[in-house]
Amino acid sequence: AIADTKLFISIDQEGGKVNRLKESYGFPPTVSAQYLGEVNNPDTTAHWAGLTAELLARMSINLNFAPSVDINVNPENPVIGKIERSFSNDPVIVTGNASIWVDEHKKCGVISSLKHFPGHGSSKTDTHLGLTDVTDTWAEDELLPYKTLIAEGACDMVMTSHVFNEKLDPDYPATMSKKILTGILRDKIGFNGVI
Repeated sequence: AIADTKLFISIDQEGGKVNRLKESYGFPPTVSAQYLGEVNNPDTTAHWAGLTAELLARMSINLNFAPSVDINVNPENPVIGKIERSFSNDPVIVTGNASIWVDEHKKCGVISSLKHFPGHGSSKTDTHLGLTDVTDTWAEDELLPYKTLIAEGACDMVMTSHVFNEKLDPDYPATMSKKILTGILRDKIGFNGVI
């Protein structure tokens, strides 16, 4: 009531395992990003993303920390591939499905956040549990969804990743890196929104 601007009420509601409003609590079922990428049908993705966005809007949640646009480089990745958080190992499939996801959320007035910049799909470990170094596994293709979606104006917000990549910044993980967040995301890719 005292805020001058509308507050962000946020949630991680990707679907699948990253799903705070669980079916066991009485909420509708969801599907994983991997399922949507395997089906790779625009109507199917729009249906499931629309159901999520409508639910969030009804609950006055206006910011969803989703979708994950990580490329499924390492299917054994314990925090992305292994728990079905990536649409695909193909950047085109990731980008197409993410674009639909964002669009369905916009229709309901819910902000989306692309994650985990500059890419978490090639990691071998979980950044929630300790240092995750992707220096030897990360590839430039992991930036493609960001480049495309930002160029199309389909990016409201970007969530960083805590990965360390010596080739991009020899001193800091992405979340703390001016070279990555300003040098790559802002200057090279051209994103001027919220990080």
